[in-house]
Amino acid sequence: MELKKHVRWNTLRITAAGFFGVILLGAALLYLPISNTKPLPFLDALFTSVTSVCVTGLVTITPASQFTLFGKIVLLLLIQIGGLGVIACAAVFFFLLRKKITLKERMVLQETYGAQRPGGIVRIVKNVITGTLAVEGCGSILYMFQFIPEYGAVKGFWYSIFHSVSAFCNAGIDILGTSSLADYARYPMFNITTILLIIISGAGFTVWFDVLDNAKKLLHRQVPARWWFTRLRLHSKLVILTTLLLITAGTAFIFAAEYHNPETIGAMNLGEKILASLFQSVTTRTAGFYTVSQSALHEESKLFCSILMFIGGSPGGTAGGVKTTTLAMLFLSCLTFVRGGSDTECMGRQISPANFRTGFCVVMAAFTVFISGTLLLLAMEPDSIPLADIIYEAASAIGTVGLSADLTPHLSRGSQIVLMCMMYIGRLGPLTLALTFADKTHPRDKIRRLPSEQIMVG
Repeated sequence: MELKKHVRWNTLRITAAGFFGVILLGAALLYLPISNTKPLPFLDALFTSVTSVCVTGLVTITPASQFTLFGKIVLLLLIQIGGLGVIACAAVFFFLLRKKITLKERMVLQETYGAQRPGGIVRIVKNVITGTLAVEGCGSILYMFQFIPEYGAVKGFWYSIFHSVSAFCNAGIDILGTSSLADYARYPMFNITTILLIIISGAGFTVWFDVLDNAKKLLHRQVPARWWFTRLRLHSKLVILTTLLLITAGTAFIFAAEYHNPETIGAMNLGEKILASLFQSVTTRTAGFYTVSQSALHEESKLFCSILMFIGGSPGGTAGGVKTTTLAMLFLSCLTFVRGGSDTECMGRQISPANFRTGFCVVMAAFTVFISGTLLLLAMEPDSIPLADIIYEAASAIGTVGLSADLTPHLSRGSQIVLMCMMYIGRLGPLTLALTFADKTHPRDKIRRLPSEQIMVG
């Protein structure tokens, strides 16, 4: 048990230090003259490196015109490392060098992916990498149908790979220009490809393996087809149901709120409005691409999207936010309390109190960082900037989303530093970062019982 606690503590620090090291290396490479078509201030290079490694997408410059091919390749590698994670990428080097993975290293990987035991963890990591490359490859092929006729074979091939990786890793960074994917808002295949890449990666690798294992059982007729969902793990069920609920609610809200807005979806036909609303709902789940102007959204739409950005995607994937399962668990706990129960129950299973406490701490830590960041931005920026835009930017940073109300490039350097800190915290997870700098022993590990006393709440 003591070894496991030490490994967990060590894993947190390795992850935090690893991301920080990659960010600094990326900033140095992006700052080089070979990476730029024109001189780039180091703070902009650092900001771009942070937003790439933290797979956010907020930018202070336009990558398409600022970076050379070398700079864009560096950008792509930073996004891929950020999406897979530092520890997984380190494992790739071990595999390439044919180096044996020690027991301690296996336990670090086990903590990273939340595996039940170290046995088979190497196979899991290989499956994650193989699956990532396979999905990104499929996304690239689908993008080629749009980019190759438009840009030619070589440039279209390169654009397809870059944007497939950026979409899958939920980075939302593009090399097309200044309007993200707005020029493709009316292309169904292009939009659906991007949506699927975002959803698949945002679901998390754990859900992948669970769904695939059940699919194999169905294929070999080991279980009846009507059991395909009930045989999934509780985690997978919560991820799938909560994701579908949030996407549907987001699509309906954006569609209703922006229906008559001529600067967003007002000028589109019915099918295009539904597609654009669906894309906006999905991309707020930490992707960062957009097909309609974010600054032109109504105030209520910005607030609703800020909530979706704060929630984010699901654990074990490339998405940020407090995660869908955390939201579902807290909602179920409230529902249980209202019904007069004492245990948090879901689909015939009981969620442990420790699980609930962790989820509650995650939300409180993220909310604290979000509010603190928002207040700092308000203090540093002029009163002429609408509060909704500041909240939108802060939610985008802590949720590692990357959507912006055209505000990030115009913020002061102090505000941009605040956003960088929020993106870094959001990528690691506020609770993870707090535990990283905490002592590895904690009073709760000691057996002690204090007198209990009630306080008034509500």
